Amino acid sequence: MAFTRAELESFAGRTIPDLLPDDLRLLFVGINPGLVSAATGMHFARPGNRFYPALRLAGIIPDEAVTPELAAPALIERGVGITNIVARASARADELDDVELLDGRVRLEALIESRRPRVVAFAGITSYRIAYGEKKAAPGLQERTLGGAQVWVVPNPSGLNAHETVTSLADAYRAAAAAAGVV
Repeated sequence: MAFTRAELESFAGRTIPDLLPDDLRLLFVGINPGLVSAATGMHFARPGNRFYPALRLAGIIPDEAVTPELAAPALIERGVGITNIVARASARADELDDVELLDGRVRLEALIESRRPRVVAFAGITSYRIAYGEKKAAPGLQERTLGGAQVWVVPNPSGLNAHETVTSLADAYRAAAAAAGVV
């Protein structure tokens, strides 16, 4: 599905529904939806985003789940959910301010408390550091827990995070998924 720049920009500020299975074991937390995600209603939907290829390589979703639409049922079946710290869509995450990340934390913590995942995996260290005031947080398992869940910080799959590869993303996602009992 191709969109013009103007069409995509018309989706700025929109929200998309969380992907939440009944038996939530692993919750991936993105920064906020991009414009393609807002246009399609699917998380990590921008063509070229490495999220789903990394999930396949990690063994979290099957090889045939090559699009967000095909991956969603597999994620639900395996107890994997997706949400965002900030609900509103933007062209780039750097369009968000710290207040939005802090406010998003309140909604996120209520979701975690009510749904009780085993593991919460933040896809992006900078947004985690800002939202939780942990300027020195490092990737991987954190000391903090949320609603009884382990907290992991994993790399953001955006192509702007160029030093990460699909393989390094998959390794990080697999570690969080293993802790959640998904793989």
